[in-house]
Amino acid sequence: MRDKGIADTTVLDAMNKVPRHLFLDSSFLEHAYKNKAFPIGADQTISHPYTVAFQSELLRVQPGDKILEIGTGSGYQCAVLLEMKLQVYTIERQNELFKRTSSLFRKLQYRPRKFVFGDGYKGLPEEAPFDAIIVTCGAPEIPDALLSQLKIGGRLVIPVGVDHQIMTLVVRNSETDFSKTTYGEFRFVPFLGGKE
Repeated sequence: MRDKGIADTTVLDAMNKVPRHLFLDSSFLEHAYKNKAFPIGADQTISHPYTVAFQSELLRVQPGDKILEIGTGSGYQCAVLLEMKLQVYTIERQNELFKRTSSLFRKLQYRPRKFVFGDGYKGLPEEAPFDAIIVTCGAPEIPDALLSQLKIGGRLVIPVGVDHQIMTLVVRNSETDFSKTTYGEFRFVPFLGGKE
C-alpha cells in the first residue's frame, strides 16, 4: 500500500490488523492478501485492498469520529474503519450478506455502533449528522439524502458512474455549499436502492 502512495499510518496500521482472509470464501485463501477483488456472494465483491486503503485515507478522520458506511458487503471495509477507532454505522441491502456478515462480526468481535439491513440511498437520518460517509458501491449519482446527513466540514467518499466509476470526494462547507474533487477511475458493483 505504501508503494502505491497510501501514506496515512492509521489506515496502514488498521489494515495490518484486519485478517482479510477471514472475510473471503475459503477457496480464495491463498490469494487473500493480493491486491485483487473477489466474489463474496449475492453478486457482490470484496474490494481490492488498495481501494479500501484509498477510500479510508480520503475520509481524513480522527479516532472517535462518527462514520456511515453504505454497503457493508463482507464486512472488511467496516473492520478496517473499526480498527481506526471510529464509531461506524453500516448499511447492507443484500439479506444474504447481512446475515453472513452479522455472524462474522460476532465471531471476530467487531462491533459497529449499528448494523442495518436497509436501503443505503436513504442513509441513516435518525443517526445523522456524520463526520464522514463512505460508499463502497458504484452510484450513478450522488444521493441528496447522504449529502444532507453530513456535518458541516464532513466528507463523503463515493464512486460515481455506471459502467466505470470516478472516485469522488464531496466536502460539506456549509448548509448549502459543497465542494467536489475527483480521483480517477475505479470499478465497483452497482449501488442498489430498495430492499430485496
